[in-house]
Amino acid sequence: MQKSIWIILGVVVVVIVLGVGSYNRLVGLSQGVEKQWAQVQNVYQRRADLIPNLVATVSGAANFEKSTLVEITQARASVGKVQVDANQALNDPSKFAEFQQAQAGMSSALSRLLVVVERYPDIKANANFQELQAQLEGTENRIAVERGRFNDAAQAYNTAIKRFPTLLFAGMLGFKERPYFTAVTGAEKPPKVEFNFPGTSAK
Repeated sequence: MQKSIWIILGVVVVVIVLGVGSYNRLVGLSQGVEKQWAQVQNVYQRRADLIPNLVATVSGAANFEKSTLVEITQARASVGKVQVDANQALNDPSKFAEFQQAQAGMSSALSRLLVVVERYPDIKANANFQELQAQLEGTENRIAVERGRFNDAAQAYNTAIKRFPTLLFAGMLGFKERPYFTAVTGAEKPPKVEFNFPGTSAK
């Protein structure tokens, strides 16, 4: 009888140790996902901050397509309406998808604006526009990098909660699978921000 009690106690201790170890590891991985989510939001916010200056620069051109400016302004406003915190985005796939869709709409509107600008040599030669173009190009590249890093962090976390013996504790401890950024039709590539300035040929 006493031997059985010791066996049971031993099993309980092992379960507790495994549970604590799994919990601590998942906490670390979860924090890594949330940290990377913050980085993604930072680079998207940087892009949003560039938009007003970009619009102001091109809107000064005579006869510039006003509908294009309205479209990108509305897209930026839509992005602002769906800003979500880490808890919402990472625990509610619908919120995450809403955030991604709004950002994809911003990318699409921005792409169209830059295509239209091609027909305005005066804008392309504007020093302010050239500086904004360089900042935008860097920001779009950074967005791609940070999204990739987020997916890597989410994959490490998602893999951990599905591995034995962690899967025995993950659900009970409140750890749920994290969503990934996925390619959106027409938005999987950064907007083209290469311009043909006067005196140069297209590449």
